[in-house]
Amino acid sequence: MTLPKHVRIVEVGPRDGLQNESEPVSTAIKIELIDRLAAAGFAEIEAASFVSPRWVPQMADGSAVMAGIRRRPGVRYSALVPNLRGLEGAIAAGVDEVVVFGAASESFSQRNINCSIAESMERFRPVAAAAKQAGLSLRGSVSCALGCPFEGSVAPSAVADVVARLADLGCDYIDIADTIGVATPNQVFPAFEAATRQFPLERLSAHFHDTHGQAIANVMAALQCGVTIFHSSIAGLGGCPYAPGATGNVATEDLLYLLQGLGISTGVDLEATVAIGQWISERLGRRATTRAGNALASRQARLAASRLAATQTAVPSPCTSVCTIDPKTGRCAGCGRTLDQIANWSVMSNDEKLAVLATLPS
Repeated sequence: MTLPKHVRIVEVGPRDGLQNESEPVSTAIKIELIDRLAAAGFAEIEAASFVSPRWVPQMADGSAVMAGIRRRPGVRYSALVPNLRGLEGAIAAGVDEVVVFGAASESFSQRNINCSIAESMERFRPVAAAAKQAGLSLRGSVSCALGCPFEGSVAPSAVADVVARLADLGCDYIDIADTIGVATPNQVFPAFEAATRQFPLERLSAHFHDTHGQAIANVMAALQCGVTIFHSSIAGLGGCPYAPGATGNVATEDLLYLLQGLGISTGVDLEATVAIGQWISERLGRRATTRAGNALASRQARLAASRLAATQTAVPSPCTSVCTIDPKTGRCAGCGRTLDQIANWSVMSNDEKLAVLATLPS
């Protein structure tokens, strides 16, 4: 089995991950999340969305987010834009790449952007032209490429059709997205085979949601297809406001753990990524949706506790010989401890031992 030696990861947590959060996430937290991700080695971060706040209120602060981040050389910051007005906002905010989108399902296209697939592509034509004129990288995303919440299965030919239309717009990269997370590996192969007939494989990316627990299996299938660009979301954040039942993207921690185990380089620090996933999950008030991330975080916590314990000098027993219990007082005649305190001494923390000693007669 031949697999790529290096994979590029597009971290979509700050945009695709947070857009579905029901409670407002502060601009400051979004900025810190992006800065932490960049520091961990992510070279491509989907940072914002310039859509109407009426449709996606969580993304209303895109300009403020872009203005607040500490830009790192070599990091490409992208944003979703649905129209020319959104593009103008993205250009003013200084994004490096803009993302347009088209569904492989007519029903999803109507529900998501209120027009047919063909109409959506024509709407994006002036957006694409203006983005290229501004010198921005242009990425297209094929939504519901592997399943639709309204139509069910999606034919590979439908995927190929949208890929061809996005290529005609001048897209530099195109995502094949399992928006609702229903695909299994046997659907991944024909979808990418169809897509590569319209667009170079090295510029196609895989975007898998994990609704049915198949995202990592689908990543493996895409790797076998030769895909070298993958989207993921820190702590498994995400969903889609217009795709009923869709849960988060494949967790970045799980993806990195798989790739590291396969000997595939990414340039991203796994340990730092795990810490970021735990941090943002705490800020959102819930446990991270990542098996590898949570397991590694638990292990790191145990190791830290063990290292701390090793640096502390144990509090010795106050008795220099075997304790002798006085039947009248129920305490040791030598040190004054109770029978329970003597019995539990070996499992007490240093603070608990010191608290006991403070109660004993000097």
